[in-house]
Amino acid sequence: MRTKIINDPVHGFVNIPEFIYDIIEHRFFQRLSRIRQLGLTYMVYPGAQHTRFLHSLGAMHLMEEALTTLHNKGVAISKEEKEAAMAAILLHDVGHAPFSHVLESTFVSGISHEEISLLMMKQINKDFGGKLDMAIEIFQDKYPRHFFHQLISGQLDVDRLDYLSRDCYFTGVVEGVIGAERIIKMMNVADDKLCVEMKGIYSIEKFLIARRMMYWQVYLHKASIAAEQVLISLLRRAIYLAKQGEELFASPSLRYFLYNNVEADSFDIYSSSLENYARFDDSDIYSALKVWQCHKDNILSLLSESLTDRRLFKVKFFDHEPSQSDVDEIKKQIQSVTNFSDDEVEYLCRVVPVTSKAYSLKNGGLNILRSDGNLCDVSEVSDILDFSLLSKQERKYYLCYYDSRQYFSTQM
Repeated sequence: MRTKIINDPVHGFVNIPEFIYDIIEHRFFQRLSRIRQLGLTYMVYPGAQHTRFLHSLGAMHLMEEALTTLHNKGVAISKEEKEAAMAAILLHDVGHAPFSHVLESTFVSGISHEEISLLMMKQINKDFGGKLDMAIEIFQDKYPRHFFHQLISGQLDVDRLDYLSRDCYFTGVVEGVIGAERIIKMMNVADDKLCVEMKGIYSIEKFLIARRMMYWQVYLHKASIAAEQVLISLLRRAIYLAKQGEELFASPSLRYFLYNNVEADSFDIYSSSLENYARFDDSDIYSALKVWQCHKDNILSLLSESLTDRRLFKVKFFDHEPSQSDVDEIKKQIQSVTNFSDDEVEYLCRVVPVTSKAYSLKNGGLNILRSDGNLCDVSEVSDILDFSLLSKQERKYYLCYYDSRQYFSTQM
């Protein structure tokens, strides 16, 4: 079988088997090279310019490494199973919206990116004459050998191992460094469950701590959340104006979602909704923002210019949901300077609840293989981690609002 090699900045040289290369060449997958992995996080960490395309290739590489490790330890894995698992992880993110998670529910309601990924996988499968049947079964956890799905979606999957390593590399946040290679070498399978051998416990402890650090230091960073809320607000305004019959500059794919009420039930393979979604990426949004800065609607132009020039919302933190009086006070301050109406100021002040949990027992937890051959949860053998804290869902509230002091500078 012919292979190609790419040089990945995180994992080094990555082998691309011929059957994987054919999937990579499909236009659905190529679209991921135009979607940033971390959305607007580059406004906080300028190096965070990497894409879903890179992440998916990295996860595929780690899947091959994991399957090779398991095979060498006596786990029976056929050639067909290996190819299917690699194809499944390669396509696990193919249904992401522009800017990754930021816009997941802005243009389409009632359907997740995982569900759209499945639809795209089914269409690719039809284009390939059914060669992805097993890959789709593994992706959906319908394949009889459950550990394959755990490698794609679980407490310790290759998806997480890649994105933590990759996001750490491109942001420069060293607290997120994990020993992905060491963890993979310690993987095993017992009772059809993915597990880690006891001698890998310290690497697992470091992995869980790093994941918690990355959430609060990168994924939920206040400036990143503020940038996301500017983008969401301006797109909500654009959708509102489109429904009022206002003519807006937009690429064909963006126009489809602005001027049509797209619901989950309109998505199916070879449907207009899926076809337009498959052509929709970050560049559609960026090109619109540059034009919308000059639009006659004050809210749309203000927010488009704010995001383009990185004048982000201010953020106040709350351990509890802020009172209506707290929110109203901010809105009054904005209105005293801008004279925006009550409806308009709604786009300039948003309360965002954020949650994070470093570890969960859901879906089987994280299994450790003891030296006696028995399985146990990592919380039973770790002597340095407080799992009552790690498994607790942390919740904070960000009050994001437009800094009215910037208003006059935008009017000059």
